[in-house]
Amino acid sequence: MTIETLDRRPWVVLVGGFLAAGKTTLILAAARELEKRGLRCAVVLNDQGDDLVDTRYAALQGLHASEVRGGCFCCRLTDLVDSLDALLAYSPAVIFAEPVGSCTDLSATVFHPLLDYNSEFRMAPLSVLVDPGRWLELSKHADGNMEFLFRNQIEEADLVIFTKADLYPTTLPLQAEATRQVSAVTGQGVAAWIDEVLSGELEGGKHLLEIDYERYAMAEAALAWLNLRVLFRPRNPMIPALVLGPFADAIEASLEKAKVEIVHMKALVECSEGSIKVAVSGRGGRKSVEGELTASAADEHEIRLNIRATGSPAKLREIVEEQLYALEGELSGLRLQCFQPAAPNPERRVI
Repeated sequence: MTIETLDRRPWVVLVGGFLAAGKTTLILAAARELEKRGLRCAVVLNDQGDDLVDTRYAALQGLHASEVRGGCFCCRLTDLVDSLDALLAYSPAVIFAEPVGSCTDLSATVFHPLLDYNSEFRMAPLSVLVDPGRWLELSKHADGNMEFLFRNQIEEADLVIFTKADLYPTTLPLQAEATRQVSAVTGQGVAAWIDEVLSGELEGGKHLLEIDYERYAMAEAALAWLNLRVLFRPRNPMIPALVLGPFADAIEASLEKAKVEIVHMKALVECSEGSIKVAVSGRGGRKSVEGELTASAADEHEIRLNIRATGSPAKLREIVEEQLYALEGELSGLRLQCFQPAAPNPERRVI
């Protein structure tokens, strides 16, 4: 596929989906596919706080990355538009925009308001990603808050994308208008998905939700969020994998012991010799590792950690701080936020 040359406006591809659905991984795979075709890409990521692992990791992969902080895209619409404007300096053909994983009502509060900005951008249909493993968990272990967010995300999707097809090759029964399968690991379906959303042939923003915002706020507030960034100097030089692995494992074990369920955890360790990232999600701690496992030892490492979990922010912070200060070495420049998300308050909502 080639993007129509008569229209030079970049596409904005909004990629929603629940925490740990694989949004960033798919975006990176799609960006690599488009760059093979000579098309430049950028991404805007989103978080309730600062120091997002995915923003740094996308930049390390060579993708121009921006970030909207302090609230969902809907509550920071002006910041999103400013970020999109700033990325125009790189002349991208496609800008991916990844909202917070607990965010819904995107069609009414982000997609349609951005359509009014169409002098600069074109809007691709809203893709909502679904991790089949997470879908099966919610089916077996009902959580009213998580189910509320998940169901509303599905209902407003223009396209529902089942991710991780390498692990779940069979399509699961789900009431949705249009479903697709992809695997960012093997590449299955990635090119077909991006071709479809950039074809200009699919109508976007078709499904506007009737959503109870009090219920929405309650569902988001059921999660504790933690973002951490710190510089670690071990007593002796260490490879990034040996910094990250034991630290992440210790946090995971402590949370399990305290009966705090990880909804999604991402950690990134970066040093002069390379970087490594780990992601843990859902019941049973499904885990993925990316990066330079064989990177050489270094005497200084930057650690970033993002956790979304059930339970109390105070308890989550206590567990993480205990494991952080158990590291054998010197810590400096610590930034740590732990909170429950504020009630969503969109800047603009099309009804």
